[in-house]
Amino acid sequence: MQDRKERYGFKISGTLYDLVVTKVLPGTGIKADDFWMGLSDILTEFMPRNRHLLAKRDVLQRQMDEWHLNPENQPFNVEDYHYFLDDIGYIVPEGEDFTVTTENVDPEIATIAGPQLVVPLMNARYALNAANARWGSLYDALYGTDVISDEDGAESGSGYNPVRGAKVIEYARGFLDQALTLSNGSHSDAKSYTVVDGQLSVNLKDGSTTGLAGPAKFAGFNGDIDNPSALLCWHNGLHIEIQIDREHLIGKDDAAGVKDVVLEAAVSTIQDCEDSIAAVDGEDKTLVYSNWLGLMKGDLSETLEKNGKTITRTLNPDRNYTCATTGEQMSLPGRSMLFIRNVGHLMNTDAVLTESDKTVPEGILDAVFTGLIGMHDLNNKGQYSNSRTGSIYIVKPKMHGPQEVQFTCDLFSRVERMLHIPQNTIKVGIMDEERRTSVNLKECIRVAKDRVVFINTGFLDRTGDEIHTSMHAGPMVRKDAMKDEKWIGAYEARNVSIGLETGLKGKAQIGKGMWAVPDNMAQMMAEKTGHLKSGASCAWVPSPTAATLHAMHYHDINVADVQDKMLENPSVASLDDLLTIPLLAAPSGLTADEIQAELDNNIQGLLGYVVRWVDQGIGCSKVPDIHNVGRMEDRATLRISSQHICNWWRHGILDESRIMASMKKMAAVVDGQNADDDSYQNMAPDFDKSIAFGAAVKLIFKGKKQPSGYTEPLLHDARQQVKNQQSKEH
Repeated sequence: MQDRKERYGFKISGTLYDLVVTKVLPGTGIKADDFWMGLSDILTEFMPRNRHLLAKRDVLQRQMDEWHLNPENQPFNVEDYHYFLDDIGYIVPEGEDFTVTTENVDPEIATIAGPQLVVPLMNARYALNAANARWGSLYDALYGTDVISDEDGAESGSGYNPVRGAKVIEYARGFLDQALTLSNGSHSDAKSYTVVDGQLSVNLKDGSTTGLAGPAKFAGFNGDIDNPSALLCWHNGLHIEIQIDREHLIGKDDAAGVKDVVLEAAVSTIQDCEDSIAAVDGEDKTLVYSNWLGLMKGDLSETLEKNGKTITRTLNPDRNYTCATTGEQMSLPGRSMLFIRNVGHLMNTDAVLTESDKTVPEGILDAVFTGLIGMHDLNNKGQYSNSRTGSIYIVKPKMHGPQEVQFTCDLFSRVERMLHIPQNTIKVGIMDEERRTSVNLKECIRVAKDRVVFINTGFLDRTGDEIHTSMHAGPMVRKDAMKDEKWIGAYEARNVSIGLETGLKGKAQIGKGMWAVPDNMAQMMAEKTGHLKSGASCAWVPSPTAATLHAMHYHDINVADVQDKMLENPSVASLDDLLTIPLLAAPSGLTADEIQAELDNNIQGLLGYVVRWVDQGIGCSKVPDIHNVGRMEDRATLRISSQHICNWWRHGILDESRIMASMKKMAAVVDGQNADDDSYQNMAPDFDKSIAFGAAVKLIFKGKKQPSGYTEPLLHDARQQVKNQQSKEH
């Protein structure tokens, strides 16, 4: 049992208490006694409401289960189903049209379209890397990925390959020609860049001089006007910096001395307390809050060993330039605009206990503590500024419908009163990832219309919820086929169209989900333009490198123009399409090999993720799939895999013995894939001793009974067992 401090009827983890009293409260203007009293009042007020909302989920799920189990409702008819969901209040009546009224939103969220990172806040190094990914080297991103092919002697290796380097430079010059078009000629023919009368002047190899076709795109520079070291331009709201150094390894062989092209990349980042981390107790939560505090105060640092050298990583400073038009100094943010994603309404935590030693809702604590920590930014107590408009940005996941969004807004209002900050200072991002939110999205936005700054589709969690919600309707299509189903097209389209209809353009982000294969950047470059063409102002990427590459898409496509055209011809996809359950048309048509391949693929991914989560506390990682292709996995991907297997088991496509045989076979595969990890513990052949393997089994065979098919309860229980075991051993 950890030491605890009793305050106003609650028992606070000693590590959390010490963090708050010694590091968080100083500088906020909030007295310790007032804070603990306020926390007690908020918990007392909101805990019963939280329980009621979770009970409402259970009631609706039972009603839907009973409807699907009734033979009269087979085969599935979407019109009858729609009427039933209206009748039980799952679908709420839609009100009059409205426009959101959110104020004091930073431009990175309101008006600038660009890549967005999601990063596990529990890992300080990752958190810093993401925060610093506002600017990224295009040369490095191209050189180190498959966007540049290895053909014709351009292989990447331990040393610099000038053939590959030449391909990188050619690609980058082509990008400059597109984004920063010259009046005449090409950037490939540039001999030198200078600044003349506040304009960019380019001397070409043929002796001629040219400039930008859009002169206003030149924003500033560093160095002398005749010999600049950096040239700052902008296009479609994002900045591009051309760096010049004729003494540099790359610049010395470049006709114009260009050593790199740096792009404004991850304009915003979500620091995640939820799906990508494994925080299961007060000690873990304290680490999460401590890292958030470091980001808000600007003093977070992490020391690591790299190539035999000790490196200390800190937050990047702002970037300074001489303004092209005024000649005065100007500054641009050196860091990504930070959101923080709290946990949802479901889970409790022992970071704080009641007088009777009961755990309390983790989401309520997140709102209070992350809001409190955000005051360091509001009060300008940090080394750097996050929000320049005086806002705290919290993404709230896994809300089921307008009633739960209202709960979140009421909670945020109550936290604002406690902290003595203005109403609607705490902004909310709505994750459109549960079906009850999807079908009621307009009403979800309505209840948050004064503070909403973000809506985002989460295909993975949304698919997991689709399977669990309709578990008894019949067997689902194969996992890879989900993206081609009618409901997913309606889901993605409605998120954008309803967001635009309710006035989010210019006030909030409309986002799309993750590119999950971080090593396949060439494929990402070919496919991820679809998110921009759909009208999304941001889309998730798995790494700073991916953010730099994805940034080029926003120069190619002006999202604001796409949204304007959509507003001129508004349309919202059919709700019946959204409600069409993705059932297998002919389950008996699946071959034995197809069934086995689907099972093995699901289980391999499931085990590969669970074993790291449970044994090592890794909440998000690049897990090799059954073909040894690294894929980003988090709890959302796990939710799909576990629920899909459970669904096929429920409908007789699979039986228990076949599932267990695959699990044992795939456990050996996963063990082999982790053979180079000295801290890894094998699951095979002693399966009974592996807590992780046991957790994976429960995720499948207890999947029907898990609330909304969520994986957290079983994962947390298993992780706590491992931590207790490790504690006893040490």
